[in-house]
Parts: sequence; C-alpha cells; structure tokens
Amino acid sequence: MFLGRSTRLDRFTAHDTELYHIWRNDAEVMSLTQTLLDSYSYEETERHVNGMLHQQDAKRYLIRDRETDQPIGLISLLQLDYVNANAECTIDIAEKSYWGKGYGRDAMDTLMRYAFDELRLHRLSLKVFSYNDRAIRLYEKLGFQVEGRHRDAIFRNGQYHDIFFMACLSSEFRRQ
Repeated sequence: MFLGRSTRLDRFTAHDTELYHIWRNDAEVMSLTQTLLDSYSYEETERHVNGMLHQQDAKRYLIRDRETDQPIGLISLLQLDYVNANAECTIDIAEKSYWGKGYGRDAMDTLMRYAFDELRLHRLSLKVFSYNDRAIRLYEKLGFQVEGRHRDAIFRNGQYHDIFFMACLSSEFRRQ
C-alpha cells in the first residue's frame, strides 16, 4: 500500500476482478487508454486478470479515494527492467465522477515516487492518445516529455489520431 494526498494505491488482486470487469466494459473509460474497444464476458475478464497477475515484470495497483476507500481506477508499472532502470506506466481513472479532480495526478505522483525513490528506476515511459488533452497536461506537469509519435495510429469518432510516446527521467520528475 502507498499513500498519496488523496489516493491510496493497493495491490491489484483477483478479488478486484468484478470491479475491473465493469470498468473494462465501459467504452467511454476505455476509449482514453485502449486501442481496441470491445465488450468482454466475465470469463474473458477473469482470464485477462489471471494473466495480469502472473506477469513477472509488472506491478499493478488499485487506486482508492483515500478518504472514502472507494476504488476509482488502476495504475501500473509494466515491463519493469531493473538492469536498465526503466518501466512503462499506465493509469485509468475508471470512475468518471473522479475525472478532472486531481486524483490522477496524485496517483501518478505516488507511483512515480515509488518507482524513482524505492525501485531506483531512472526512466518511466507511457503512451497517450493525442485527443486526451487532460492526460497530456497532467503528464507534462509531472515532467514527462513527448519523445515520439505514431501518426494516425488510432481511429476514433470518425477520424485518425496520433499516439504520443512520452517519458520522464528521475531528474525531471516534478513532485507535488
């Protein structure tokens, strides 16, 4: 468990499958982070969660509102590479009533502190869709910089959009 100012990050477990299934089938939520939008049966979600939990190079955490204990999303470190001291991070604030209220920033700040201070990583990277302005602003405030893009790589709402590749070095991290 890791405590932020307004969030708490708890280890994601198989007990969170039912909640994750609801989030995974919310097209509005997933349209901000997933290239493939689909609907999933509960059995498919169970298999997916089982695979996530057995991934050796990943750490996944349920984001909770620290005050109410309400689960609001999922945050992860993926492709953990301790030799080269880097990882990819992902975040989904899946409870839409929490969007735009600073919970994503607090959860990312907490995860980045853990990654840089405890795991001693040097670099964190992520991918973000070019139409997700709120997320891009958040990442830039934390110190992420655009390193590249895949042009017209995702088709949403009748048009093509870029996927930005961003990264933050430990020395560039702007802590809350």
